[in-house]
Amino acid sequence: MKNKTKGLITGVVALSIMMLVYFPLCGAQKPCVVMISLDGFRSDYPEMVHLATFDSLAKVGVRAQSLKPAFPSITFPNHYTMATGLYSDHHGIVANSFYDPTSARHYSISDRSAVEDAAFYGGEPVWVTAEKQGVRTASFFWVGSEAPIRGRYPTYWKKYDQKVPFSARVDTVISWLSLPVDKRPQLVMMYYHEPDASGHRYGPESKEMKECLVDLDHKLSELTGKLKGLTIFPDINFIVVSDHGMEATSHKRSVKLGEYLTTTWFSQIKGSSPVLMFKVKDNNREKAFAALKHVPHCRVWKSDEIPPELHYGKNPRTLDFVLLADNGWSVKLGDDDRVSEGSHGFDPDQRKMHAIFYAAGPSFKKGYAAKELNTLDIYPLVCRLLHIRPEIVDGKIEKVLDMLQ
Repeated sequence: MKNKTKGLITGVVALSIMMLVYFPLCGAQKPCVVMISLDGFRSDYPEMVHLATFDSLAKVGVRAQSLKPAFPSITFPNHYTMATGLYSDHHGIVANSFYDPTSARHYSISDRSAVEDAAFYGGEPVWVTAEKQGVRTASFFWVGSEAPIRGRYPTYWKKYDQKVPFSARVDTVISWLSLPVDKRPQLVMMYYHEPDASGHRYGPESKEMKECLVDLDHKLSELTGKLKGLTIFPDINFIVVSDHGMEATSHKRSVKLGEYLTTTWFSQIKGSSPVLMFKVKDNNREKAFAALKHVPHCRVWKSDEIPPELHYGKNPRTLDFVLLADNGWSVKLGDDDRVSEGSHGFDPDQRKMHAIFYAAGPSFKKGYAAKELNTLDIYPLVCRLLHIRPEIVDGKIEKVLDMLQ
């Protein structure tokens, strides 16, 4: 009996030590994470123009060398990767628009019925992980939060409307964080569409982009200033991320697919430049693939032969073939397709596809320059900060431990 009691005590002590390692003790206040994503904020933009608020964040907290996106380096897949810690092959949001051959249904970011349908979303986003463990969450336009994934929404969430002014979004976030403790969210996730929109319209190194960056610096200052006015501010871990970078593109560096293949060979062509997915009609597979192989300034693979480092092609939603334009090139399906001044979606190893990561708060070191991170690592990081048990995911908590206190 004595040995059994001794063994039980030893087990309890070991479990207690393990819990302290993964969920270290905090103060009396509940942990709080506020994370904002600025779409298309390239990792080197802070060197293009003076950004006082970003510089201040780096001084009082952490700035990573860059945040590497998962493939494809586009908005919906990477925002959902940050939310779940999974590659797009594993969570199913393989592009901003795609075809699901299993259900014979289409997904598009502009289709409300699809965006709000949980059947399209695999994995478990961090707000679901948190809500299951009794932690209230809130989302202002984060990808996936408008669908009842695994039967759950965030406690507070908004239907996407790009017209909502940034200041109104900030005021809503502050109102959430000012609620009584039994109603207050401990995780707030917020999305804003710039500087991505300006990057596409004017180009990543344009005068207009620099003006946009300065404006975003002011907007970020508005948010941080109001956060500092909260009584819970000392307990807030504040994170600024982005989903991808931006590369300059032009009409001169574009390829018309119609000059190399017959579109009637395919039952579906999904995605958008520079990443397209093709579903072939019967008996056209080999000639269609041979034609795609001749498209210049592009790489094309059968989906089950995509290089393993891209972690893409195993999900049936990637269809039969995947085409990727070379860095800085565009592919056009028709003569009327417009080529923007900037684009993304290219190989994540390209530095101009990398995004930003800043963080400050009680859990982070001060003035710390972190190494390159992955969008995959955001999920385990947020779980760690909230002291909740994460799902088994592709992201690695080991990648972010060095920046934590």
